[in-house]
Amino acid sequence: MSGAKTIRYGAWAAVALLVAAISATLVIKYINKDIPAATTAKIGGPFELVDGKGQIFTEKNLNGKPTLLFFGFTYCPDVCPTTLSDMQGWVEHLGPEADKLNFVFVSVDPERDSPDVISDYVAAFDERFIPLTGSVDQIKKVVKDYRVYARKVPLDDGDYTMDHTAAIYMLNGDVQFVGTISYQEPEETVLPKIRKLIGS
Repeated sequence: MSGAKTIRYGAWAAVALLVAAISATLVIKYINKDIPAATTAKIGGPFELVDGKGQIFTEKNLNGKPTLLFFGFTYCPDVCPTTLSDMQGWVEHLGPEADKLNFVFVSVDPERDSPDVISDYVAAFDERFIPLTGSVDQIKKVVKDYRVYARKVPLDDGDYTMDHTAAIYMLNGDVQFVGTISYQEPEETVLPKIRKLIGS
């Protein structure tokens, strides 16, 4: 065999080995489901807030029950009272099943929503609803971790309102995000979602 043929065969053999190695790596990754974490955005995480009694409340207080989590503020003119009224209606439809859920309202306006204020506001809808607020920094952290949109909007009279995410976050019993309920989503799609969450 000539020297040229030997070099050519050697090159082809090296290419074949390289292809085999790449193929093996891909197969192993597929089998192990080695999917990069960057392919999914993480929503949620540890937090420390205060409840309506001024007591420290963390994500650990929610463990063991699925949670419906809504971000809003007590001066909200429409979205928040509408959403809390909807949640109140779901509680009535669910009956005893509602006790298997946490219903949580987190303020995005900590400057005005003290524990007393948010407690009175939420209790007007259902005493089972858990009101949470905190310092500006505490709220900023939970808003960021849950990828909530919240922005202060000045008004002509010198006051302000808040623009914020209107969806309800669905968390499983391990306080992991599993989906959302849209603003004013029809009950015929919401209730099956909630019952599935309860059964998960």
